[in-house]
Amino acid sequence: MIFKIAFRNILRNGRRSVMTLLAIAVGGVAIVLFGEFIAFVQVSLETNAVEKVGHLTVFRRGYFDYGAGNPGAFGIDGYEEVIRTIADDPILKPTLNVVTPTISLSGIAGNFRIDASKTFLGTGYVPGDREKLRRWDPRGVTAGRVLPESGLSDEDESRGVVGVGLARVLGLCGELRIPDCPPRPEPATRSASTAVVAARSFPLDPELGSDAHPGPRLDLLAATASGAPNVMSLHVARAEPQGARELDENVIVMSFSLAQKLLYGRGEKKATGIILQLKRTQDLARVRARLGELFAARRWDLEVRDFAEREPFYRQAVGMFGAIFLFISTIMAAIVLFTVVNTMGMSVAERTNEIGTVRAMGVRRGGVRRLFVVEGALLGVFGSTLGVALGQLVAVLFNRTGATWTPPGQAAPVPLAVLTSGVNGLLFFGWVGLVAMATVAAVVPANRAARLKVVDALRHV
Repeated sequence: MIFKIAFRNILRNGRRSVMTLLAIAVGGVAIVLFGEFIAFVQVSLETNAVEKVGHLTVFRRGYFDYGAGNPGAFGIDGYEEVIRTIADDPILKPTLNVVTPTISLSGIAGNFRIDASKTFLGTGYVPGDREKLRRWDPRGVTAGRVLPESGLSDEDESRGVVGVGLARVLGLCGELRIPDCPPRPEPATRSASTAVVAARSFPLDPELGSDAHPGPRLDLLAATASGAPNVMSLHVARAEPQGARELDENVIVMSFSLAQKLLYGRGEKKATGIILQLKRTQDLARVRARLGELFAARRWDLEVRDFAEREPFYRQAVGMFGAIFLFISTIMAAIVLFTVVNTMGMSVAERTNEIGTVRAMGVRRGGVRRLFVVEGALLGVFGSTLGVALGQLVAVLFNRTGATWTPPGQAAPVPLAVLTSGVNGLLFFGWVGLVAMATVAAVVPANRAARLKVVDALRHV
């Protein structure tokens, strides 16, 4: 009966009730849309990180903290056996998408045709495995995206990809057809750089040094694990923009076999890391624990790092957007709170005589309080339901607009959308939160109504 009476009281002043419902609904639409946008951003950041570095990476113990100074010294001996053990494990096998070795190294890249050189940060991938890594997208956040050519080839280990900034510094704009590349100024005095002199001092690989390969050639100088200088040639297939200038002017992606020869020479067979890309991110913790068990059982001196540790920007961005969502949710909750307080306060003032009458008929203060609290809760239920439904409708329509944007950390536009699937938790807790705020907001005027003296209420005009 109390719900029936509360519902009829809402209908008594339809205009005011509609305005209150709309205020709650607007709060619901804002929370749903922004929450789903943040969910999309988080999934996009996760997808972008996993495409590059996988979910988990196996390193020799100590590499993650100290390997940047001398990556060759922290190579994984017998990495092929480690990969076979991981890939054949009955627990891990169903969860794995890609298991592949990788090499990270640094050195100097030189284009001695124009006496230009630049330090570089290189990463070596198995070309076919890198293609699988780049196509990981179980949530469909990059649907419709056209992936550019990889630039690596299983048949030609000399092919590689450089950052657009590095291509500009080394004078490759014309050969790679890079747009908006400023002309290279002539130096005051032309003299061979240290890298160029070093490159000319060592014999190049007779196959990789051939100009028969497509694309401009760079000579890469690096120190092997034993400290000896080593020079190999790289034929640049394409330039790829990076999200940050520091990366853009330093990155070189090359074949794993070429990076292995450059860092370890032709004799040793090592890798600085083993990338594991899973089919689902939800399996990450279980897989990481299983890897720890395998390594401990075989007494391998290895450690495991996840993509969030390797890409700290992911956690920073997720934390920032989470703080923004909390701020906006607080504002929406405050709007709902004051709107319902105002509506219920006016209702109490208009129905003072009725309150006195029902109190005179024997209804206790708790009954009056419950009546107004239920009215506020019903307003919250109707408004929240309307807001969540409208929010989902607007989200679906927005996703069909084909909007794009360039998020932080990326150099090319990507689809701009909101995540409408897999967000049931957001919808539920958003709905519950708005109903709870409307209910709490009704408590203050309900208490005021319950405290009215019967005599004063009956003679109220």
